[in-house]
Amino acid sequence: MTTPYDQGIEDMLTLYQKQRAEASETRRRINEVTGTGSAPRQAVKVTVTAQGELTAVEFPTGAYHRMAPKELAEALMAAFAEARADAMTKVAELTDLSLPPGVRVADLVEGKVDPGTLLPDTPGMPDSVSDYLANGRPTGGLRG
Repeated sequence: MTTPYDQGIEDMLTLYQKQRAEASETRRRINEVTGTGSAPRQAVKVTVTAQGELTAVEFPTGAYHRMAPKELAEALMAAFAEARADAMTKVAELTDLSLPPGVRVADLVEGKVDPGTLLPDTPGMPDSVSDYLANGRPTGGLRG
């Protein structure tokens, strides 16, 4: 016989599993994000991952031929910064979710937080609930 207590526990576990799956899906989508940035005069264009890893460098025009090494380096750094900002904006758009207190989207993006640690395999619960799940209704029934 199922009691309201049983149903409440089942509902809680179902919600927990849904939240855990959503966290994993969000992480997968974040891993697919790329950002791009270009330097002035299109001297250089770069692509980065959501974590800021440089994945491509292009020189769409011949403008870089006329640049001093320091100027080219500054252009590259500017394009890189723009690409990272672009990636972060895209991630923020993806993560329209409620994160636990103290967890920042940037920490997720930079790989500093594993979604599995946000929602562990087994939810925390009082010993009485764990005992109930393992052994059924406590002796003497529920008090109301």
